[in-house]
Amino acid sequence: MTSIEAILWDFGGVFTTSPFEAFNRFEAAHNLPKDFIRRVNSTNPTTNAWAQFESNAITAEQFDQLFERESESLGHPVRGVRVLELLSGELRPRMVSVLKKCKEHFKVGCITNNMKSGEGPSMARDEAKAAASQSVMALFDVIVESSVEGVRKPNPRIYEIACDRMGVGPDGCVFLDDLGINLKPAKALGMTTIKVIEEDQAIKDLEKATGIRF
Repeated sequence: MTSIEAILWDFGGVFTTSPFEAFNRFEAAHNLPKDFIRRVNSTNPTTNAWAQFESNAITAEQFDQLFERESESLGHPVRGVRVLELLSGELRPRMVSVLKKCKEHFKVGCITNNMKSGEGPSMARDEAKAAASQSVMALFDVIVESSVEGVRKPNPRIYEIACDRMGVGPDGCVFLDDLGINLKPAKALGMTTIKVIEEDQAIKDLEKATGIRF
């Protein structure tokens, strides 16, 4: 068995509370079906407004219009700008502590789908949240952003980019993400994968994968 050399992390939904919680609150407040925003984002997931924005193929203004058209086609028009306002979750201090301890033993990297405009899950709009997020981002040895690379999870290429820059093979990596669709290609490449459902579970799974107590 190859020993673990690096821990790779998603950001939104791992170091911050999931934006899906904010989506659900928005849906309830605006009489939308539960998980409607996620349904829009999962319709034509490689070519829709969300995918294009995270790959830096369209502007925020174009995203606003395209998302509204896509959501309207599914029965409920929602401005894209309203969705972007929901993306900055609350930081999870315990997960940050785990990252710091991992950094003592392994290379640490971040693979994040985000928007170049600074409105993605890893880039909070609120100044205090943005500062806190940036302090966490500064801990990583390598950061691979979809908006910079022009490729996004779950495209296998983005995981290969991270491994290349960290100088490790996929079978020497643990990767944490809150979305199963993003974990599948990482696992296929040989990574040990952890789906972050909630904080305690993720930390226990990471302890099992690394042999380190957090």
